[in-house]
Amino acid sequence: MSPIESRRKRAGGRAGNAGRRASSSFLQIPWELTTNIDKPTEPLSEEGVNAIHLGAMEILEEIGLEILNREARDILSEAGCIVVGENVKFDREFIMEMINKAPSQFDIIPRNPKKKITVGGKKILFGNVSSPPNYWDTKICRKVPGTRETCKNLLKLSQYFNCIHFVGGYPVEPVDLHPSTRHLDVLYDKLTVTDKAAHAYSLGKERVEDVIEMVRIAGGWTDEEFDSGPKMYTNINSTSPLKHDQPMLDGWMRLARRNQGLIVTPFTLAGAMAPVTMAGAVAQSIAEGLSAIALAQYIKPGVGCAIGTFTSNVDMKSGAPAFGTPEYIRATQMTGQLARHYGLPLRSSGVCAANVPDGQSIWETSNSLWAAVQSGSNIIYHAAGWLEGGLIASPEKFIMDCEIIQQIQRYMDQEIHSTDPDSIAISAIKEVGSAGHFFGVEHTQSRYESAFYQPFLSDWRNYEAWEAAGAVWTPQRAYKIYEQILHEFSEPSIDQGVDEELKDFVARRKTEGGAPTDF
Repeated sequence: MSPIESRRKRAGGRAGNAGRRASSSFLQIPWELTTNIDKPTEPLSEEGVNAIHLGAMEILEEIGLEILNREARDILSEAGCIVVGENVKFDREFIMEMINKAPSQFDIIPRNPKKKITVGGKKILFGNVSSPPNYWDTKICRKVPGTRETCKNLLKLSQYFNCIHFVGGYPVEPVDLHPSTRHLDVLYDKLTVTDKAAHAYSLGKERVEDVIEMVRIAGGWTDEEFDSGPKMYTNINSTSPLKHDQPMLDGWMRLARRNQGLIVTPFTLAGAMAPVTMAGAVAQSIAEGLSAIALAQYIKPGVGCAIGTFTSNVDMKSGAPAFGTPEYIRATQMTGQLARHYGLPLRSSGVCAANVPDGQSIWETSNSLWAAVQSGSNIIYHAAGWLEGGLIASPEKFIMDCEIIQQIQRYMDQEIHSTDPDSIAISAIKEVGSAGHFFGVEHTQSRYESAFYQPFLSDWRNYEAWEAAGAVWTPQRAYKIYEQILHEFSEPSIDQGVDEELKDFVARRKTEGGAPTDF
């Protein structure tokens, strides 16, 4: 039996929790795309949404953006934008015409079509931590550079947990691999250790083209089949304030032409790379995001695009990024309103500034994840495993975050707020009356295994029982689960011929030198 049982069986009460933990198994929610059944939180009035929209349009028309990619400038000039040097000014009618071509939702089909994801609508997708250069766990108890081994182990967690719907960039940067060929080794691991939707870094022609070809090989698609709809995706960040760089736009345009998923996420920290006010930071972020989406739609009308938010504030004492703050929550909710105004899917993140998987890490990430839910976000990056503002990846934090994500998924379960006659339970109330209890009645007995969410990581024993069992703190329990997953992990099946073709491609591209390391 798998160490995580893919079923909704949940033991009840303290005894059930303690007894289950003595087993070698723990529980997770089955693979499913979560549907957000709540109405989004909307702090802005209709007038407020329009004010931010008009602010973004004024930024695009009167200030413009620095577009450092010459090909992109040429395309935008052809489209009628005003190009002076590297500055591009966008007419609002052009922006809105292009935005209206973008679909409100799109699917991404990975090599395992059963893991298809839908970006947009009411769906909420959770992804793994991406891109930290460093790694931390309770065994070494210090920050160390990422390696291929730790990267691969985090990919195993990404595959293992059903609540992780897509695989982002490198879950930790494997700095022991040469930068020119790093993408080849990590993509091979990603496409064999996981069968979920994969990401490409938009860092120059070679990296993007290599990932496109490897994803195509892994899925067994012809070029025409690959181009028929998204099989992968990228995320680019603007260089705030008001700038798009050369390599990211290069990858953005290549993937647009191949009809793949595109997400643009301005990194606007209020007080540093954006105005100190949340409305000003959101307006700038919207302007930066819409400019890239307009470029993609001009190149490939109808290509799937999402707009991202990474608007937070800095610590005004130190200048360090702060995440999971009240300002971050409100900015995410506000950006959600603007995304719906434009009919675009929304990306946000599960983030924190904590350095280790402690209480701060959990309240900040929990705030971030619930902000994503409240904002109507569709795709949530870094939902599991992120520390130190994105500089550290941690397996303990990954597992702790998966506990939060599963509770969000359970929160969205229609079963909880059903009001059918069986749920109102008048017959059970009559049976118990005012003098009994509900433990033994048939209504309870037939539902006790699935009535309530049962955490796989929390410890509900009292202090004395917890102390007698070794007084194990949450990160230590998470590390034991991490070790268990690695010990029992089985890679998803892949055709032997496809695997050999991937290996041959990687070997050939390495002999050719891989990708340049300067841009």
